[in-house]
Amino acid sequence: MVQAAGTDAWNGIRDGFARLFGRGEPGREQAELERLDQTRSALEAAGEGAQRVQIAQVARWQTRLETLLEELPAAEQQLVVAELQALVAQAEAARPVETVHNDFSQASFTNSQVLGSGTMTVTNNYDK
Repeated sequence: MVQAAGTDAWNGIRDGFARLFGRGEPGREQAELERLDQTRSALEAAGEGAQRVQIAQVARWQTRLETLLEELPAAEQQLVVAELQALVAQAEAARPVETVHNDFSQASFTNSQVLGSGTMTVTNNYDK
């Protein structure tokens, strides 16, 4: 959920989590929407402390989810887990696809290694 904040999928995921935590009570659902909006605002305002804020928000929501599941009867837990899995799938489907393009045309390498992880763009135009 935290990773979905700021993506195109946010509104649907936000609404889904509010429904889960609201458990059919409109006032409670509205309170959850406000908490979720606070999470998004905190992440957007984080600046250089973004990683620290993200870790704190993940811990906050993980604790809340664990508490929610612990308080539910077993049958209802299974329903909530299924809803959570659907929300995770929705968030993953909205993640941008990472592409990598390597162009080593007209280049020569001797005893070289190229290692990378995540998104990486390297541009070098050798003199012809």
